[in-house]
Amino acid sequence: MLERNHNLTLLYSSTLFGAHTLRILARMVHPIAEANEESPFGTLTPDDFYARHSVSHASEFITNPRGLKLFTQWWLPLPPTTIVGTLAVVHGFTGESSWLIQLTAVHFAKAGFATCAIDHQGHGFSDGLIAHIPDINPVVDDCISFFESFRSRFDPSLPSFLYSESLGGAIALLITLRRGKKPWNGVILNGAMCGISAKFKPPWPLAHFLSIAAAVIPTWRVVPTRGSIPDVSFKVEWKRKLALASPRRTVARPRAATAQELMRICRELQERYEEVEVPLLVAHGGDDVVCDPACVEELYARAASKDKTLKIYPGMWHQMIGEPEENVELVFGDMLEWLSSRAQRATVHGSA
Repeated sequence: MLERNHNLTLLYSSTLFGAHTLRILARMVHPIAEANEESPFGTLTPDDFYARHSVSHASEFITNPRGLKLFTQWWLPLPPTTIVGTLAVVHGFTGESSWLIQLTAVHFAKAGFATCAIDHQGHGFSDGLIAHIPDINPVVDDCISFFESFRSRFDPSLPSFLYSESLGGAIALLITLRRGKKPWNGVILNGAMCGISAKFKPPWPLAHFLSIAAAVIPTWRVVPTRGSIPDVSFKVEWKRKLALASPRRTVARPRAATAQELMRICRELQERYEEVEVPLLVAHGGDDVVCDPACVEELYARAASKDKTLKIYPGMWHQMIGEPEENVELVFGDMLEWLSSRAQRATVHGSA
């Protein structure tokens, strides 16, 4: 259970962001600048790291309807920073909420967003066969259940957002397509998996026999890809080493049923682009060889969202946190400015 403290019972202030405040937030340095190739916290302990960034941290295990224990955690801004919205973080395939993506969660939390995350089944500290997702729907259910529980602990007038990376982008879109009780005020898709690049897919003829392999031996790590995910995702070498330093990350080949499901998810989303109505910020590396940039360009073109922004960053790879520092600050500065302006907009409309 979340601890009941003043951060959780604090009602949303009607004070609006000013243009000067938005510029300050956009210039906040991403915490990846303090990491090293061994730890996302650099030379600090986790507690010292959180204190340095003026956020509190807590975690708990929840049990889903399938009996799996799933790891969840959250980060809250400490006073005098006011909570201006809630943000749910959705990690990608082979990722987790406690390593690199945690630094982005802290980045948003210190800017005023009460931020939460969950480890998908088979990922991070959660139960399940390692990196095995034969059906995405239960994973979407897990996210919705936890995210709704987290949002319910705050003033309902607070705007709510989703931040997602890679496969997490597909999951975030599926969450919004469920159209729950309270709509989301916006979604950030960072390197979203709306289509797997031909440069990374299993080579012919294996792709044509994938359904057979998935049916006969679903957990068989038979599916080769054209390069390991970290090698083609992180441009800066020490950040690639940091990604691989996580004791809970696998670099093994995808399992047959999981590979088939990832490809099916892309097909489903591509058939439903016109149903996407949530405000969108689509951010993607122009040289991403894991998730095809052309697919998010098509999403942007076909989505029914009245508020949608597309940013393709030339020369950047799949994991934009793995770029040189100036690129990281550009990308996440854009994201923070987008979030903050939508939080302001939601407040204006809510108080009208």
